[in-house]
Amino acid sequence: MRVLMVHPSALMYSEIFLRLEPLGLERVAGAVRQAGHEVRIMDLQVFGHEDLARELRRFDPEAVGFGLNYLANVPEVIDLSRRVKELCPSSLVFVGGHSVSFIAEHVLAQADGSIDAVVRGEGEVAAPLLLAAWRDGAPEEAPGVVTLHGHGPAPRMLERIDEVPPARDLTRRRGRYFIGVLDPAASIELTRGCPWDCHFCSAWTFYGRSYRKASPEAAAAEMASIREQGVFIVDDVAFIRPEHGDAIAAELERRKVRKEYYLETRADVLLRNREVFERWRRLGLNYMFLGMEALDQEGLELFRKRVSPNQNFEALEVARRIGLTVAINLIVSPQWDAAQFERVRAWATSVPEIVNLTVITPYPGTEIWHTDAGDLTTLDYRLFDIQHAVTPTRLPLHEFYAELVRTQSVLNRKHLGVRAVSKTFRIIGRNLLRGQTNFPRMLWKFNQVYNAERQYGEHQRPVRYELPPPDLHAVDRGNRRDLYIHGRSG
Repeated sequence: MRVLMVHPSALMYSEIFLRLEPLGLERVAGAVRQAGHEVRIMDLQVFGHEDLARELRRFDPEAVGFGLNYLANVPEVIDLSRRVKELCPSSLVFVGGHSVSFIAEHVLAQADGSIDAVVRGEGEVAAPLLLAAWRDGAPEEAPGVVTLHGHGPAPRMLERIDEVPPARDLTRRRGRYFIGVLDPAASIELTRGCPWDCHFCSAWTFYGRSYRKASPEAAAAEMASIREQGVFIVDDVAFIRPEHGDAIAAELERRKVRKEYYLETRADVLLRNREVFERWRRLGLNYMFLGMEALDQEGLELFRKRVSPNQNFEALEVARRIGLTVAINLIVSPQWDAAQFERVRAWATSVPEIVNLTVITPYPGTEIWHTDAGDLTTLDYRLFDIQHAVTPTRLPLHEFYAELVRTQSVLNRKHLGVRAVSKTFRIIGRNLLRGQTNFPRMLWKFNQVYNAERQYGEHQRPVRYELPPPDLHAVDRGNRRDLYIHGRSG
């Protein structure tokens, strides 16, 4: 079959700080191609809707698959599915991805026939099975597949996450992918899953708290095949198993592979496995994202981070001594008042690290969706992007956004202002000489994207598609395993 895989448009945060290659879609495309199909990829982060329409006319796909990892993209994907049915009425239209896996039946109902199937769970396994079942006339019998007529057996997991290499050769305009000063940057997955159970996160519920590792040989071979110099390691928590990180490092050293790396990890993992991070620093690890989430013990306990403030601050000291540039994430509560925003601004400007802010957001698949989402102020998919408040704010909503944007602006000037940019002038110049303009372009876009009037105004838009109301206290009534996509009880 001719299969077109489509990634939806960039979200608010991606308009400035990063634009990542659609690695999940590339992996699914690789699996579909291994099954014998002709595959193309269209990434709407770097192409437009009219480009998609032209591709549909030229390629005339027999199947179109949309990646739906983010709730905020649901309305766009539903509207695009209707467009696909207009241009290619006989094609199979399916969606898959992290977020849609938790609300498959609801999205199918909203699409009103323009989406034929939703793939739940890992798409590398489910998508080829769906295509085979569609050809046989019984798509709802495929594992992990949901249609308006029923659903198949439970989703299956990959036995080895390195058995399906991503089809990077199918993504075009690769020079448009970047993260911060890593411009351009590719992405790679060395492990999959997270053994922790933070109550605001759905990574552990999606994978059933499983944790799998690529073999060191396969990981190093894939890294060596990447042509970009910058590489973002997308693992939820890097180097949980120090022996695995060491083994990959040894393979990279043996192959003489040297890149510039950016990764994410936890404070306790960094403290426990410091030697691995030091070894990777020698290999080119320069940038680290550390999910601190809160500055005090009360906040960390609320988020069930299972670390202490002292561990977080100690991890920052270790990262500084290693020589890493660290970006910190703090979660903003809608219940913050002006004084709390001021405290965060004071602390954030007192440390050398980059500080990012995200707004606490209940998502389907998270524990708080079933326990703390009873007072949602909206069900508009587009606002569930961790940049908008979807629960009541202590401050009037417009004042909340004014404080949020003011805080973000202070942090932006700290790291992207004239004085800060002068420190990265050589990096910017080097990128410009290579024709890479993503990082310098983002320097001037902040006020266009982060704007209190814009964010407040986005609450006033007409709403066509809404999330299903949460089933409150579902976790209290049963087992948390009932939230799992993979490894569901029963």
